[in-house]
Amino acid sequence: MKVITQDKDFFPSQMEEKLQFIRSLGFDGYEIDGKVLLERFAEVSEAVRSTGFPVTSACGGYRGWIGDFSREKREQATEDIGEILKALSKVGGKGIVVPAAWGMFSKRLPPMVPPRSDSEDTAVLLESLGSLNKIAAETDTFIYLEPLNRYEDHMLNTLQSAAKVIEMGRFSNVRLTADAFHMNIEEADIRQAVIENGRYIGHVHIADSNRYQPGQAHLDFKTLFSALSEIGYSGDIVFECRVIGDDPVKGYGESCAFIRDLLRSIER
Repeated sequence: MKVITQDKDFFPSQMEEKLQFIRSLGFDGYEIDGKVLLERFAEVSEAVRSTGFPVTSACGGYRGWIGDFSREKREQATEDIGEILKALSKVGGKGIVVPAAWGMFSKRLPPMVPPRSDSEDTAVLLESLGSLNKIAAETDTFIYLEPLNRYEDHMLNTLQSAAKVIEMGRFSNVRLTADAFHMNIEEADIRQAVIENGRYIGHVHIADSNRYQPGQAHLDFKTLFSALSEIGYSGDIVFECRVIGDDPVKGYGESCAFIRDLLRSIER
């Protein structure tokens, strides 16, 4: 398993320097914002070539959501994600993280009753993912469908709920993102959820239970990594977190080392 990071405000802004800095912290790759990839494609491509350091995946950076209430916004999302996949394939990236929606609606917050039924939600997701699956197959990339916690999305909250959508659509190039922060809220048993849905897991996000870098709270990463090892997962472990501490560079590097040590202890 390789340890990857998203961008941070204390990273250099110039792309080649950014990739070199990320490597110096102990990471194996970079998960880029999709909009940044498109707008700075030439710079990103040259930085990957000159440093030999990979842009492994993308997250965000597109308009709308694949499960948006607005058809126009759903179409914008699929259009933008398709372009990001094409750009990713040209720099060696493997896929993009895509939730059903983020911050659009929650059944746990007022008004609590969404404007669509569950079956209508599912139909919309199948339609959007069907379009994206074709592009992913053509570009040899993947959609990493991400369940979010109940306060951030009302459609997909557990690995099983997202796996069912993949099964219904029989999608060849859609996999799950198993996000430790969301799983800590939604899964009754993280290990069991990973084992039961392991054949669909293609991507992993990590943050501690307080959303800061791993090692700052109480999430049991050893259990998560053991389960991933048990299903034969050999993909990326991506830091998606805020960074706490007086010295963020030092703290973030230490968190990377903490996760690497845990992975080594599991993979022995």
